[in-house]
Amino acid sequence: MSKFEPGMESMVDMYIYETTTLLEQLDQILIKTEGAGSFDKESINEIFRIMHTIKGSSAMMGLENMSTLAHAIEDMFYIIREEKPVISDSKDLYELVFSASDLLKAEIELLQNDDYTATDFKPCHDRIEKFVDVLKNGGGSAEEASAPTETASAPASSASAPAGMTTVKVIFDDDCKMENLRALLLVNKIREDCAELTFEPADIEANPETAKIIIDNGFFVHFKALDGNTQAVINGIEEALNVKSYEIIEAVEAPKEEPKAAEPVKAEKAEAKPEETPKAAETPKAETKKSVEQINNMLQNRGGGSSGGKQSLISVNLNKLDQLMDMVGEIVITEAMVTGNPDLKGLQLDNFQKSARQLRKLNSELQDIVMSIRMVPLSGAFNKMTRIVRDMKVKLNKEVNLVFEGENTEVDKSVIDNLNDPLMHMVRNAVDHGIEDNVEDRIAAGKPEVGTVKLSAYNSSGEVIIVVSDDGAGMNAEKLLDKGEKNGILTKPREEYTEREAFQLVMAPGFSTNEVVTEFSGRGVGMDVVKKNIEKIGGTVSVESKLGEGTSFIIKIPLSLAIVDGMEVSVGKSIFTIPINSIKESFKLRENQLIHDTCGNEMVMIRGECYPLIRLYKCYDLEPTYTDIYDGIIILVETEGKSACIYADELLGEQQVVVKPFSPMFNDFNVKQYGMAGCTILGDGSITIILDISNIISNF
Repeated sequence: MSKFEPGMESMVDMYIYETTTLLEQLDQILIKTEGAGSFDKESINEIFRIMHTIKGSSAMMGLENMSTLAHAIEDMFYIIREEKPVISDSKDLYELVFSASDLLKAEIELLQNDDYTATDFKPCHDRIEKFVDVLKNGGGSAEEASAPTETASAPASSASAPAGMTTVKVIFDDDCKMENLRALLLVNKIREDCAELTFEPADIEANPETAKIIIDNGFFVHFKALDGNTQAVINGIEEALNVKSYEIIEAVEAPKEEPKAAEPVKAEKAEAKPEETPKAAETPKAETKKSVEQINNMLQNRGGGSSGGKQSLISVNLNKLDQLMDMVGEIVITEAMVTGNPDLKGLQLDNFQKSARQLRKLNSELQDIVMSIRMVPLSGAFNKMTRIVRDMKVKLNKEVNLVFEGENTEVDKSVIDNLNDPLMHMVRNAVDHGIEDNVEDRIAAGKPEVGTVKLSAYNSSGEVIIVVSDDGAGMNAEKLLDKGEKNGILTKPREEYTEREAFQLVMAPGFSTNEVVTEFSGRGVGMDVVKKNIEKIGGTVSVESKLGEGTSFIIKIPLSLAIVDGMEVSVGKSIFTIPINSIKESFKLRENQLIHDTCGNEMVMIRGECYPLIRLYKCYDLEPTYTDIYDGIIILVETEGKSACIYADELLGEQQVVVKPFSPMFNDFNVKQYGMAGCTILGDGSITIILDISNIISNF
């Protein structure tokens, strides 16, 4: 971010976050109104406000290209709001605003590069100006439309209160820089609460020299509140950024005398009673006197305004949360090293044990709090998909509804960041591959004409399950096997593939069912990237489909990537950790429970159900403590709908463990395939392997 001066990093981060959020809100409003077929007054005002804010904050950051483009969109919606022209083809308007939104989003991405250079938005700006000319010719006068913001920002003749209006003098924080743009943000904040609004200096947006005038004389706002709600305007001024103090000045009927005749009512002296307010040289109008009394009463009730504007939310850089999470992990490890110190073995230390239990409780609470700070709802990631579906509907000429379920389910922020691309690929895949191209085919199958893509999420035993489903044509297992055979990606004879395994082929590298390469698919990349990205965050993805009814992609990801509850088990001299949420039960084997299938494989009978038996010492070629299976322990595990019995020497106890990833040098060995999810450090300083139960069941 070399464009910005050193020390502005926090401002840049806040600008990027707020502008990105506003642009996502803009997309949601456009999609909603496009579906409804018209703009309502509330939506137009919201778009106007969004562009107002982006324009002001971009100008404050010195990003003139973004500020100018936002200003052009703001002007366009001013005309739509005030003159209500007849728009012959709303499709052009939507495409124009969507393309401008995309340009602004792309600029935000570029802004985060060290070699950032501003993009020229002139082509888009010219298109907007041409569309504005069409709007002007279609309704209202060109003179009024050409200066939308001047109506509210005409210069006042003096710092005195114009007749029937209230004046507030605003002083900004010392050395806050660019005071004229701070003033512009304040005006934008209170504009919608004002029936009339003027301010001075008047040319704060175009003239940087007004910053010095504001420093020397203050910034004067003259307003008449909408519906007489003066309190809302004062609240807006008080809550505006970088406002150090303000004074409320009574309005006079006519400015016949010097402005000094109007005594200020200082915000910091709000405890004064209304009758103690000094009278103006001229008798105020009754309406004005009433509004000033309301202001004083409002300030009294809030105890001088010292507590009413306190904010309860702050933004924190994610890197700081990552460091905090790492620190909590180290505390957990250190606690285990202290309480499990071999020097304490055999000693009767009741007070120490009591303190250790209290420490464990506090660490657990600390971990829960830190994790809750990092948790964010999936709704943000889900909402981004509405724009993708909208664009595909237009370009593919398909009617598709996007439906959400459980979008308030929360996951770790780092998980969300890694979910956006996989979700985008799967939603595109559902619209392009899943939903039928021919509406007649849907009708003939007894389906609604409009297809449905559904995004759903829910919690299940320490995991978040996300399902992307469609009600389209479904997948044909035989055709998938044909394609896999043709591309040479089958790993075993075709006849040995189950239907479920055939569906999984769509996530193999280089696999695509599209014969023709399109903008959205057919290149043989996408679903394999989805699988890799999900596995990077410790998750899994699987496919279910029914021919003629639709397809579902099921993502399972852990709630937390850092600390898990595990059960330590020993196999010979080695110790392994099994995640608690995978364990159903543990027991000693009885003779009548051990059986063999027709192929001679060992099975365990539990309450009438047979489960395969996996001996960990055979998986990893270890020397067990007990060779007789009846001496060891059996652990029934279940994950992703698959179950098995794992044989180990003994259970060592439950322990919170910090998941440490393997060194990159192990990447070439695909250790995850061999049932190793990561490692952790035990209390005595030794290292234990955390088992990946899903891969153990699949591969052993």
